[in-house]
Amino acid sequence: MIIVMQANATREDLDRVVAKVEERRLKPHVIVGTERTVVAVIGDERGAAGTGFETLSGVASVMPILAPYKVASREVCSEPTVVTAGPLVIGGGHVGVIAGPCSVENRDQIIATAKAVKAAGATGLRGGAFKPRTSPYSFQGLKETGLELLAEARAETGLAVVTEVVASEDVALVARYADVLQIGARNMQNYRLLEAVGRTDVAVLLKRGPAATVEELLLAAEYILDGGNRRVILCERGIRTFEAHTRFTLPLATIPWLHARTHLPVVVDPSHGTGHANLVSSMAAASVAAGADGLIIEVHPDPQRAASDGGQTLDFEAFGKLMAVCRRVAGAVERTLG
Repeated sequence: MIIVMQANATREDLDRVVAKVEERRLKPHVIVGTERTVVAVIGDERGAAGTGFETLSGVASVMPILAPYKVASREVCSEPTVVTAGPLVIGGGHVGVIAGPCSVENRDQIIATAKAVKAAGATGLRGGAFKPRTSPYSFQGLKETGLELLAEARAETGLAVVTEVVASEDVALVARYADVLQIGARNMQNYRLLEAVGRTDVAVLLKRGPAATVEELLLAAEYILDGGNRRVILCERGIRTFEAHTRFTLPLATIPWLHARTHLPVVVDPSHGTGHANLVSSMAAASVAAGADGLIIEVHPDPQRAASDGGQTLDFEAFGKLMAVCRRVAGAVERTLG
């Protein structure tokens, strides 16, 4: 349920409501908006029956949450969430751009890429230090050495670091280096990992699984939100269908659908969504036109020699052209890119 506080409710009124929720062994999530403060009450609905919350001082109304995803729902928070991590701003009219290689390979590669993507206008640097690969014989990443190189690239450029965490036991380590923790598509329903990042205060970029519905994506986000971390970014990176002309099928209708149902910002990954470098720029521009709050793009100094995903990766020149096109599209829909 949602407990809506009156505009003139005091801090003491709010504290009494929270205390009563906890007495019922339910979990309160206090959400302070520009127009109202609400308390989302999460737990067994039977424990909320006959509570009399509406009689408490400062309470304006009590309503049920109809969506199965509670804290992520627009029923709880009608105002769009803006996630900020250093210079990276996702949402609120800002189209944040995260760019970099699939995996960190060496110092020269990641530093050169960081400088190039920043010069083109990106504010986030992506790069995998831990790489979950389909084959155990594929490059698995440099691990903590890769994290150290990402931190060095951030120190040189000021870009926010976005990197993947693949196991709950690695969360504390990766969080020491990252500005945004990425949960990859393979781990979207790794609930112990979702709970672990939910206990941090580091922003989380949650990728949709290749066979997941959007409702399952939102329920995965709910695990992170329920842990107390409100800095959650959803990522559409394409789903597996019967089509074979692209690596995945990138359904851009997901963007307005999610915006209608959740306050969380939505980023699109056209690199994985297409699997072909020559399609990335067009789909990035289409994503911005459809309302995406951000883009995550694979960029490498020499894609043909990339340790992973070279076929969907842009070189520096192509990324600069993508940014120029997307900046014009963003301006046409009254938003800013960067």
